[in-house]
Amino acid sequence: MDKKTFVVAAIPAFNEEKTIAKMILGAQRHVDRVVVCDDGSTDLTAEIAEKLGALVVRHPKNMGKGAALKMALEHSMGLNPDIVVTLDADGQHDPEDIPRLVEPIVEGRADLVIGSRYMNGSKTDAPLYRRLGLKLVNLVDRRSAGGVVRDTQSGFRAYSPKALDILHQYEAEGYGVETEQLVLAVRKHLRVVEVPITVRYRGLGTTSKRNPLRHGTELIGTALRLVVEERPLLLFGVPGMLLIILGVVTGVYILWDFNVTRYFSVPMSLIALGALFIGTMLFIASLMLYAITRLKEKVSK
Repeated sequence: MDKKTFVVAAIPAFNEEKTIAKMILGAQRHVDRVVVCDDGSTDLTAEIAEKLGALVVRHPKNMGKGAALKMALEHSMGLNPDIVVTLDADGQHDPEDIPRLVEPIVEGRADLVIGSRYMNGSKTDAPLYRRLGLKLVNLVDRRSAGGVVRDTQSGFRAYSPKALDILHQYEAEGYGVETEQLVLAVRKHLRVVEVPITVRYRGLGTTSKRNPLRHGTELIGTALRLVVEERPLLLFGVPGMLLIILGVVTGVYILWDFNVTRYFSVPMSLIALGALFIGTMLFIASLMLYAITRLKEKVSK
């Protein structure tokens, strides 16, 4: 690694007193400063981090991974780094992989580098249920993020100043942060590179502080929200217009049938009115979402 490159490690942490020392000491071998956001821990996480020389910032209560990562990134930006590396505090990531992550940025080949569990050379001992869950989440998230990476949920990342300025502006407060960052990277045409890493699960006790089902639901929900924000006219406007056309055509048919047979179909009339109402609501919603999305883009510029 270039000795002149100023690198900061940003670590969000919540009740990680058993592993935080290992992560800080490992990171300090490859970075210049370590920033830890203590996300309302009730154990000795913050005290241990401070004793080891990390810059510690705190949330008074648990706010979620996304909120903790944002605070860590913002304080890292205040140090004017050349590169910021993010990694989890629970011991899953190996700080020895930091040089591999920062290399593409140092060489000018990338704005954002993601440590991947799914590349040749990567190593992981993830349990079966987690591998299956990650495959499902990755399938959904890759579509929302344009299919740019294989491992959409890796929190082991390296950011150039350009990427950091853009990607710290996400909205997710929980575990959807990685997905939202990828979507932002695609929208802003950042250069994204993946490198193989080692991820360890065994021996760490629980692999997540959240129920796996709720965790996966939150991740998929974030991906769907981002897709809706990106393509509101396609997802709501087109179905809405089709329902309006269905309602109009059905209404015309009802009037024609009544003119010929003098029979008025109440069920068909309800279908026509329902299609017109739902279609109109969907179409209006699509226009409102489109306007809000464009406004957010202008404000963020």
